[in-house]
Amino acid sequence: MPLRQPQTAPHPTACLALADGTIFYGQGFGATGVTVAELCFNTAMTGYQEIMTDPSYAGQVVTFTFPHIGNVGVNEDDDETAEPVAEGMVVKWDPTVPSNWRATADLTDWLRRKGRICIGGVDTRRLTRAIRQQGAPHVALAHDPDGKFDIAALVAKARAWKGLVGLDLAKDVTCAQSYHWDEMRWAWPEGYTKRTTPGHKVVAIDYGAKRNILRCLASAGCDVTVLPATATADDVLAQNPDGVFLSNGPGDPAATGEYAVPTIKAILAAEIPVFGICLGHQMLALALGAKTVKMNHGHHGANHPVKDRETGKVEITSMNHGFTVDSQTLPADVVETHVSLFDGSNCGIRVAGKPVFSVQYHPEASPGPQDSYYLFERFSEAMQARRAG
Repeated sequence: MPLRQPQTAPHPTACLALADGTIFYGQGFGATGVTVAELCFNTAMTGYQEIMTDPSYAGQVVTFTFPHIGNVGVNEDDDETAEPVAEGMVVKWDPTVPSNWRATADLTDWLRRKGRICIGGVDTRRLTRAIRQQGAPHVALAHDPDGKFDIAALVAKARAWKGLVGLDLAKDVTCAQSYHWDEMRWAWPEGYTKRTTPGHKVVAIDYGAKRNILRCLASAGCDVTVLPATATADDVLAQNPDGVFLSNGPGDPAATGEYAVPTIKAILAAEIPVFGICLGHQMLALALGAKTVKMNHGHHGANHPVKDRETGKVEITSMNHGFTVDSQTLPADVVETHVSLFDGSNCGIRVAGKPVFSVQYHPEASPGPQDSYYLFERFSEAMQARRAG
């Protein structure tokens, strides 16, 4: 019997360079080239397509701690926005061939067409520990099929990147002009259906809104008009809304607040029900007089326990944020309603005696559990009560 020839490992075709000089090599997929961003990790076991197309990930490369990436392929129904927004992805195993009846394309091909740079074969456990211990690093991610990397130049690029603090990214991911939204949540067997009955008139300010959040609003009885992040109070109030929704989004809330906070303050003065999510939660807190701070590594995943301090109930939630509201700066008339059971950080507020509230997490569950959908219904009930009263 002939001797078996030893197999040689393929040469690296991708490189992840951290600002501290740490280098990870692996196999590249998706687009070729170099991208510079902040590195975070996401612990969700499902929803890689939704995560990559979530505008809240602008300026970030996502490390997926779950190893099975690509196994359900991609399809247009699962896009949270028209194009991927996350800069790239890091995975342990190279994406697998899709095996799902809903798949219309392969993840690797989709990422290449969409211009996203990715790396596989990385020790994501080691990388995640580094992020948790040292904070979210600035990185340069390169993919070259020939495996030619200028390591010194990549590290220099990572070190030179200015980071997310002070960066307003909402203006980069918001809609260019206003539009109407009437599509509701996906349901078997019809899929997505349209609202055909009258509903509460809601203006959604788009700081980077996910489609499934807008679908949840429509399913909760809302007739939604979406306005750009830079909309003024006059723009909003001209719609004569029953309520105003403040969407999720990326970047430093203090930077976006330069133009968003004056608008929200004027809306609050009009005594209209207000509901905010994620960046919208932070925008509301800033408008009420609180402050926000950068977190060490943020919260990114679909398994985050949050306690409702008013009911004692614990919800498992989906999160994606690198900044948080400093609960110590909340004014006396603002009640802290929810806290993270991981680190005690603020996850929800309401204004005492007014139909104004917000949460840090993503209650639309895309991806993630559906424990918090009731918040959309609460918003609808607040508008109904205002109309009746």
